[in-house]
Amino acid sequence: MKKFVIFVMFILMMVGSQVMADPEDHLRLNWERQLNPTQCDYVGSPVINVTYRVINDADSGEAGNYWAFDRLNRHLQVWLQQDESYCVLVQMEGRFDAVAGQRSPGNTGFLTGSEDGSVEGGYRAIIHGALLSNPTWPTRGNLGTLDYQCDLSGNCPGAVSWPAQYFAAGYSFDYAWWGWIYRGEEDATWINSSDGNSGDVISSETDD
Repeated sequence: MKKFVIFVMFILMMVGSQVMADPEDHLRLNWERQLNPTQCDYVGSPVINVTYRVINDADSGEAGNYWAFDRLNRHLQVWLQQDESYCVLVQMEGRFDAVAGQRSPGNTGFLTGSEDGSVEGGYRAIIHGALLSNPTWPTRGNLGTLDYQCDLSGNCPGAVSWPAQYFAAGYSFDYAWWGWIYRGEEDATWINSSDGNSGDVISSETDD
């Protein structure tokens, strides 16, 4: 009987421990593993390996509204794969500036504008198509800064499609994975990922 009681207590402790760990687990995003070249079936060195900076990029949340403007450093790598498709890895890190009065990205309240913070992550994609023999952009080095000039309606007259700078018309582009982790006020965290969303950049729920 004692063995049974001890076993039950052990199970309850394990379950309780898991429940307590869950709130922390959803605040982590292993984007480094997803954006690693080992995720690609690549051949040789990357055919494109560039960095550039984007400013004034509008960021959208779970409610469908635009809630912040981002300034991000991007590292773009493109690898030729065994099947002659291209594996794309785009890593991003930078800052977001929250806009007062907008619905929060996790849709739990409204922003005061003081929730500015950091963001990191990116995406992995597959491109089928032909590389341009004379691409518009260099295939190596730092490309400088792009000002997207976005507004809160999501209009971005300065945005540029990077694949169109390197690939001939008719290419296809498919996301394999994407995700970002945002850290706002008082370490409040929002995860926005193809694996699911969780959290928010505000520290507590705000009344509507």
